[in-house]
Amino acid sequence: MTVKTSLSFTDRHHRFIAEKVAQGAFASLSGVVAAGVERMIEDERERDFALNAMASEIRRRMRTPADEFIDLDQDGMFDAIRRDLLEDTRE
Repeated sequence: MTVKTSLSFTDRHHRFIAEKVAQGAFASLSGVVAAGVERMIEDERERDFALNAMASEIRRRMRTPADEFIDLDQDGMFDAIRRDLLEDTRE
């Protein structure tokens, strides 16, 4: 089903849409708008998927018992980075 609606565009957007139709990339202005909306839908779906995956990983890590934490600085691994950062702040 399609729904007829009225849209307004800036001159810049209208020129871009008209060029895409003239180039044959889209059959009509409606096709350009529909492609843009589809892209927004896909972007939102991908963002939601990524945010849900990150939230799940954070929840999983929050369930890690404290005695299983790994002290990443126990071997001085970050000493050189700290020195570099301190030198940068002195300059």
